[in-house]
Amino acid sequence: MHKAVLKLDLSDNKDKKKAMKIVSGFAGVDSIDINMKDKKLTVTGGMDPVELVGKLRKTFNTEIISVGPAKEAQKKDDGKKDDQDKKKDGDKSNKDSKVYPFPYVYYPPPYYYGRNTSVEEDPNGCVIC
Repeated sequence: MHKAVLKLDLSDNKDKKKAMKIVSGFAGVDSIDINMKDKKLTVTGGMDPVELVGKLRKTFNTEIISVGPAKEAQKKDDGKKDDQDKKKDGDKSNKDSKVYPFPYVYYPPPYYYGRNTSVEEDPNGCVIC
């Protein structure tokens, strides 16, 4: 997991949408945050920050501010609350853990009922005449 903070030269919401579209196309991106006031883009996930910056530089003037590991959530001080939260999360994860794969459905191509006509039957069929 990487956290990359980039400075982009954005002028309006149209540029913001373009940047979001470019970044969201990368595999492994977990979260995207754009601060228009400071013109900073924060991307978190398992993507390659070098490829991300290279792609953004084709459209925008991009500067790298920082690249580093993503910080994990801080643990609570109360041990009792953690144990209760773990029990609740464990119950939820068991219910949600049933993953049903989508079956591959084959749809045959449509059959077109066309009439086979010969050149003799069609008056417009002859090109040379």
